[in-house]
Amino acid sequence: MEARPEEPEPVFGPDIELIRALAAVLDEAGLTEIEIGEGASRIRIARTAGPLVVPPPAPAAHPVQGTPVPEEVPPPGPAQDDASHPGAVISPLVGVVYVAPEPDGRPLVLVGDEIREGDTLFIVEAMKTMNPVRAPRGGRVTRILAENGARVEYGEVLLILE
Repeated sequence: MEARPEEPEPVFGPDIELIRALAAVLDEAGLTEIEIGEGASRIRIARTAGPLVVPPPAPAAHPVQGTPVPEEVPPPGPAQDDASHPGAVISPLVGVVYVAPEPDGRPLVLVGDEIREGDTLFIVEAMKTMNPVRAPRGGRVTRILAENGARVEYGEVLLILE
């Protein structure tokens, strides 16, 4: 019997066309990252923000005698305060948030509503798939931070429960 030379295993590289298509979706939807996968294979594309250039503040002018000097108003509290709240409900993915199951429909939750663990609070659309955001625990809705049709990032606070 004649020995056959062993054929090399086929080598599969990244699907460049798929990567280009995902990058186009990233740009088109204004997302910062996108990930898809099947089985153990995953492709993740992320856009990093460029450096933020902030001009230095203008030098303070010396006020004229008798001119009131405006008080500095501190910026509004950062959203990080909301993220550390024990009742914060966060977006599980990047996408577009909807507060109602259909256009012009009643919102799924309103401020003051009592909800139970597992109740659907929002719907986040990602890659044309509607994903329910469920309550991690029961409680009363005290603040709704998500706006209908707004883009949300992974981990962004959508609602506060007390």
